[in-house]
Amino acid sequence: MSIVKHIPNTITCLNLFSGCTASLLAVEGHLELAAAFVLIAAIFDFCDGLSARLLKAYSPMGKELDSLADMVSFGFTPGLIALAYLKYAILGDVHADFNPAELEASQIAILLSAFLIPVFSGLRLAKFNVDTRQTESFIGVNTPTNAMFWASIPLVLHFGDYPFIVEWLANPAIIIVAIVITSLLLVSEIPMFALKVKNLSWQDNKIRYLFLMSLVLLAVLVKWLVIPLVIFVYILFSIIDNLTKKK
Repeated sequence: MSIVKHIPNTITCLNLFSGCTASLLAVEGHLELAAAFVLIAAIFDFCDGLSARLLKAYSPMGKELDSLADMVSFGFTPGLIALAYLKYAILGDVHADFNPAELEASQIAILLSAFLIPVFSGLRLAKFNVDTRQTESFIGVNTPTNAMFWASIPLVLHFGDYPFIVEWLANPAIIIVAIVITSLLLVSEIPMFALKVKNLSWQDNKIRYLFLMSLVLLAVLVKWLVIPLVIFVYILFSIIDNLTKKK
């Protein structure tokens, strides 16, 4: 096999490496850097699929490797970011140690709820690999989109001035609700359009172009808040796309 055929899997490994780095940074409480590496992992995730299509370098190993990398970068790492903010809400510090001997049972349960994200991410990835309906589009929110939502929180707090978000993060109930909703969206039956394109024509990619233009407009209006809003705009446009196709 030529070296060219190994390019997609090499890029996938870079996704996995970025995800491992992001997880380490999240554990240490460096959430902005962790978020940055999640974004880097997402770029590699997009590029590995693109390179596989361009080079026609598909393989069963590549499919499995991609899911394993996504589980770390877009499943485990977002769970660690959510855990850090639950620590902030309950213990007052994202760097606080998780010491069961010093915590109440209710506090332990609340902190461990963050791992619903990797659990449901694993279910979503396993479902995707065997669901023949998802060859051209998605059923349920994909793991990179969900990861972008959680990774956006430290970036928004770092680059923007949004006191209301800080207030929300001080309330563990709000974080738990966000964890549950985003986890359920991963395994939902909502049909979602994929961003990958086969050509650049307006007719074939109308919903994608409108989605991207709406994000640009939102970025102008709300600046950094556009990042966590991506998941909701994505769902909205997917619903509109499905309703349009049914007519």
